[in-house]
Amino acid sequence: MIPDVFAPATLGPVQLRNRTIKAATFEGRTPRGLVTDELIDYHLAPARGGVGLVTVAYLAVAPEGRTHREVILVSDESAPGLARLTEAIHETGAKISGQLGHAGPVANGRSNGAHALAASRMPSPLSMQMIRSCSEADITRITKDYARTARIMKAAGFDVLEIHMAHSYLLSSFLAKGQNRRKDRWNGSLQNRARFARQVARAVREEVGDTVAVTAKIGMSDGSPVGFTMPESIEFAQMLESDGTLDALELSAGSSLLNPMYLFRGDVPLKEFAATMPPVMRVGMKSPVGKRFFKSYPFEEAFLRDKALAFREAVSMPLIMLGGINDKSTMDRAMAEGFEFVAMARALLREPDLINRMQTGETTRGSCSHCNLCMTKAAATSDKIGDNRTRCVEVLQID
Repeated sequence: MIPDVFAPATLGPVQLRNRTIKAATFEGRTPRGLVTDELIDYHLAPARGGVGLVTVAYLAVAPEGRTHREVILVSDESAPGLARLTEAIHETGAKISGQLGHAGPVANGRSNGAHALAASRMPSPLSMQMIRSCSEADITRITKDYARTARIMKAAGFDVLEIHMAHSYLLSSFLAKGQNRRKDRWNGSLQNRARFARQVARAVREEVGDTVAVTAKIGMSDGSPVGFTMPESIEFAQMLESDGTLDALELSAGSSLLNPMYLFRGDVPLKEFAATMPPVMRVGMKSPVGKRFFKSYPFEEAFLRDKALAFREAVSMPLIMLGGINDKSTMDRAMAEGFEFVAMARALLREPDLINRMQTGETTRGSCSHCNLCMTKAAATSDKIGDNRTRCVEVLQID
């Protein structure tokens, strides 16, 4: 039987009202690193709009693991606000996921007041500082940070915990051969490079048991010769499946440091991206270097489907399809091809009520034009520009 994408489904121990997920997207609504009414309203919109699960992005497990200083650090201080957020979402009938992450080399060390960490020492294009290589003590501490964060989020009422293992974040930087130049037990074979990510997944699962669902976002391909590649990513997925620590994998792609547009297909608003950058980087963005970094990939519906199908053949655990899903027929095809859930981002940013309207038959397709102007808001931290709230710019222009 091919499941109905709008019928109830289970994700680990969690019952969802349907198989649609609002994917994690930078919100830009936590100016002091704490939950705000605006952040709650941002997530209430798709929850009221019919999705089964909404995802809160970039919940940092450690101070240096924030992408920048305004990102929420999960702690006793932020916990009451997180509980208020989960309660508000539950009142809509939706469930809520929180993305546990350590940004690693994607963190802005200057903004955070703490040098960023990575598998290996490297320069940071974000802070113009050197990124420090993780020591054994760092790896032990951060693993405990993930477990502590999971404990706080469970107590705050999150139904699902999503471990970020993609996009050149810390765990991802260990996985990629081209970024991991270590001379110790954390490099060499894929078994060694995957040890940190698997260790974190195990620590989170042991902390929360079977009371909440635990998933991971993994990169199928970073879209760069020095990033994580498909063959190894498939093998990594098989390792995670054999560990039995996760309830599902969300299949992503691209790298925030190496090739960001590999995930965000469509228009490349280079001028708008440059406007969000500090003066020195702004000059570089307008040069051929900027164009090489923000490569152009034409938008195609379900543009990660072919890659995801290779993972579907390789593992039997539940998979979440991501990437350019705008059409009801795409969702139905994903169900027919064996995917358990579909995740949407830009389509729901444009139309938070899209799922409700699809269910009533009012529409079968979202109206997002893939202009990617919303991405320029995500790229702009308050250290660089005044208003960095992620939102559909076209809707504002229409209004």
